[in-house]
Amino acid sequence: MRFGRGADDRGNVEDRRGAALGGTGMKLGVGGTLALVVLSLVFRQDLFSMLGASPETGGAALPPEEVERRQAGEAELERVAVGAFNDAQEHWAASLRSYRPAKLVLFWDATRSGCGAAAAEVGPFYCPADEKVYIDLGFYRELAARFGAPGQFAQAYVIAHELGHHVQHLLGVEPRVREAQARDPSGRNALSVKLELQADCLAGVWGRGARERGLLETGEAEQGLRAAAAVGDDRLQGRAGGRPDPETFTHGSAEARTSWFRRGLESGDPEACDTFARGE
Repeated sequence: MRFGRGADDRGNVEDRRGAALGGTGMKLGVGGTLALVVLSLVFRQDLFSMLGASPETGGAALPPEEVERRQAGEAELERVAVGAFNDAQEHWAASLRSYRPAKLVLFWDATRSGCGAAAAEVGPFYCPADEKVYIDLGFYRELAARFGAPGQFAQAYVIAHELGHHVQHLLGVEPRVREAQARDPSGRNALSVKLELQADCLAGVWGRGARERGLLETGEAEQGLRAAAAVGDDRLQGRAGGRPDPETFTHGSAEARTSWFRRGLESGDPEACDTFARGE
């Protein structure tokens, strides 16, 4: 991908890599941390602070020379993440009068967000409480090696998807979905899938703009489609050794995620991304 100077603009980037995650009180292992992260995101409250808990992360900040060494090893991953983030923000700022910039937070292992403490095991996510996208860049290596979705546009798709959630937040879609989930918990998963598929479609809308501006190399769009399929709930459940159960899906099947991403990529129109319409 070609990002130019956009990959060097750190104005909306918070680099927390190597920083210690402070906290006192009850210590949680990985299982407890993941459970509280998920609940914090669902209820949009910092349950770690409420319980006086902190994740088990090793605690101390890394020595400066170790931070510098590890950051140098992630330089290309960082360039793609920052470049995609900045370009997607420019796209939505030009498209939406109500747009206000989000922040991109880079971290290792664990950090604290407006939605509570975040562990790298959760993967990249958007927190509406502080309007920030969080990512441990090690996820990109896992995306390529474990999920079979290498390539820079596959990495950019991840960032564009999370910024799609920011767009949903600004447009009021995300809070309406959370309210509907609270009213009818039995429909929580189905609504979550619609929300995630819409974010996939919005990522595709940005991808269409990126292609028209000459940012994509030949064949790179297919990388995004492979990435969307790789993180489908049916694929993830299958890798975990279970049988895919649509009733438990929260993000959508590989086919659905690919279909909605492609819809945005081909149309370039946010209006085509209404996953909540009857019959979708």
